[in-house]
Amino acid sequence: MPLLKQFGLIIIAILFCFPQVVLAASHEHHVDKTQPDAERAHHMESQKSHGVQLSPSLLALLNQEMGLIQQGMMDMVPAIAAGEWDKVSTLGQKIKESFILKQKLTEAQKEELHRVLPQQFIEMDIDFHKSAGMLAHAAEMKNADVVNFYYYKMNAACVSCHSKFAAERFPGLAKGGEEGHH
Repeated sequence: MPLLKQFGLIIIAILFCFPQVVLAASHEHHVDKTQPDAERAHHMESQKSHGVQLSPSLLALLNQEMGLIQQGMMDMVPAIAAGEWDKVSTLGQKIKESFILKQKLTEAQKEELHRVLPQQFIEMDIDFHKSAGMLAHAAEMKNADVVNFYYYKMNAACVSCHSKFAAERFPGLAKGGEEGHH
């Protein structure tokens, strides 16, 4: 029975944690078809992502970091469902502190980041890492409701940031694109 109960908790956690991604990916953005073509084109242009151009070495580090964050987020789901609070806390703390990005940046790369990244990106990143720290703290307190809240908040932050700054990489999150329209 404990194995069946644990399996049930994992299923519940998965169903609870990922609806935001599904909703965001399937959200349809309707454009008034009666608008002149020029107005529609301007509207579509304003909906494109604000892609950030980084040097190849910095982009490689950022992609590596994002991959580790993604893996950490995925590893949290069964750990949360199983009440493995030490593991959840450790993962949250690693995400809060960034897995590698802060540790491996050269001074020139730090300068590039501050010069190239929009202020909104930086603010979103700070909020994301703060939520990871709050999740880690909630896990230390063994508070499943608060852990789930911060997991949801982190996942929503990923969707928001990717749709705004990396829609080319995540076309399912692009607003105003032709995909998903009917």
